[in-house]
Amino acid sequence: MDYKKLNIPNNTITRDMNSLSADTGNVYETVKIISKRANQISVEIKSELEKKLQEFASFNDNLEEVFENREQIEISRFYEKLPKATLIAAQEYADGKIYYRNPAKEKDKLKIK
Repeated sequence: MDYKKLNIPNNTITRDMNSLSADTGNVYETVKIISKRANQISVEIKSELEKKLQEFASFNDNLEEVFENREQIEISRFYEKLPKATLIAAQEYADGKIYYRNPAKEKDKLKIK
């Protein structure tokens, strides 16, 4: 997913947890869903950053290293300016872009029938 093009603010937003948890019926379950998605997003962003920084890995010292460090710093700054993974996950949940299921609830529905 291209997190650079998302229209998500970089600061925290006060959200109405009752309206967010209307789908699940449980605030804690909603927070758990958002936190799991935030962990997934965080891993994706971290692996993308590591791939980009891996290009600059060199095992010998030379004069070009100074210029490479500037590029590394620019890449790192760009990723630091991205919204936090929790903000991205909360926005995705609010927009209905997260698929989730609860196997325990599915078992209960099967027992009732």
